[in-house]
Amino acid sequence: MLRETTLEHAVNPWNVAREQFDRAAAYLDIKAGVREMLRNTKRELTVNFPVKMDDGSVQIFTGYRVHHNTVLGPSKGGIRYHTDVTMDEVRALAMWMTWKCATVGIPFGGAKGGVIVDPKTLSRQELEHLTRRYASEISILMSPEGDIPAPDVNTNAQIMAWIMDTYSMHRGYSVPAVVTGKPLEIGGSLGRADATGRGVMVTTLEALQVMEIPVHDAEIVVQGFGNVGSASARLMHDAGARIIAVGDVFGAIYNRHGLDIPSLVSHVQATGSVVGFPETEPIDKAALLELECDVLIPAALEGQITRANADRIHARIIAEGANGPTTPDADDILHERGIFIIPDILCNAGGVTVSYFEWVQDLQQFFWNDDEIDKRLGQIMTRSFRDVLGVMRDKGVDMRTAAYIRAIDRVAKATMIRGIYP
Repeated sequence: MLRETTLEHAVNPWNVAREQFDRAAAYLDIKAGVREMLRNTKRELTVNFPVKMDDGSVQIFTGYRVHHNTVLGPSKGGIRYHTDVTMDEVRALAMWMTWKCATVGIPFGGAKGGVIVDPKTLSRQELEHLTRRYASEISILMSPEGDIPAPDVNTNAQIMAWIMDTYSMHRGYSVPAVVTGKPLEIGGSLGRADATGRGVMVTTLEALQVMEIPVHDAEIVVQGFGNVGSASARLMHDAGARIIAVGDVFGAIYNRHGLDIPSLVSHVQATGSVVGFPETEPIDKAALLELECDVLIPAALEGQITRANADRIHARIIAEGANGPTTPDADDILHERGIFIIPDILCNAGGVTVSYFEWVQDLQQFFWNDDEIDKRLGQIMTRSFRDVLGVMRDKGVDMRTAAYIRAIDRVAKATMIRGIYP
């Protein structure tokens, strides 16, 4: 059994997002007013809405939808269902979406949404009722031209289908382009399920080249085995890397000789957790992050790598599959120790990139095949990684600051070109 550790959880993601912005903006010549505009959200909606439960009672739920910026195009961002959703978390995630889209050159601004709820406590009917009522409440912001939601933590293609249908019923005709991450049958895109994980894989392979680590010798640790973590693990396994440990909300498992990822995926589908997978050693979830490895892929929630544990991280590369997994204080420590970080706004941008593909396909009603999706995604992620790497080397900064410099510069220039209305 490996040593247990305790993570520092009291991290405000909105403070983290703004500090990351401030660090990068210091390298750019941006007018004070524009800087303050980009440092804040454009609009914020809080909704308190009733849902009729199966037993006939009525419960009140709170939800949010935040737009950070719309200078480059419609706002884009997922919706999460979680008991820990806060306005500050949604603000931060919306800002990160702005920089993520700008980093990879997607013509979207940033948004995010969430409902304070544990969906596992709801029946399917209650979940549908909650989703449709929340969609109705935020529909004043939604449109294919204005704000396009997508899945996030604890939401999925079915929930997107309910949101699309609710919006369409209000409009009187089908509007598939109002959300992304839908089932294929109603306008979803091929490649969407693996999109974020594929982006993690592409950028990780690029980072391995930079660090001169052969992929067939690379040892990978994955924190989180949901959609992003499992796809990242499977695709890295297919590329020849050895996945030595994974963890989920229930626990973590370890095998230095490598895990059979296809079999593990089947085990999770059957049991609901990685725990109990044969020929593995159970380890503490916090200690998972501290395993000696070539690549650590944090693919859970934000605030996982902090000042409290950064000096015990033994990965050579951190590929941020999750949004905001590393705090600024931890960034400083990791950078001093020579750990190469692929920042979230680059590393996990595969999801929004294929969401963009889905939106384009819905608008034109012409759909692409798997090969076209994967090829276009690979080209965008590879180009974006190399562009950010160029900024890093030119400015003498870390990869996160380089990605932010690139993204903020794009949005700031677009703001000045458009001008300040009126």
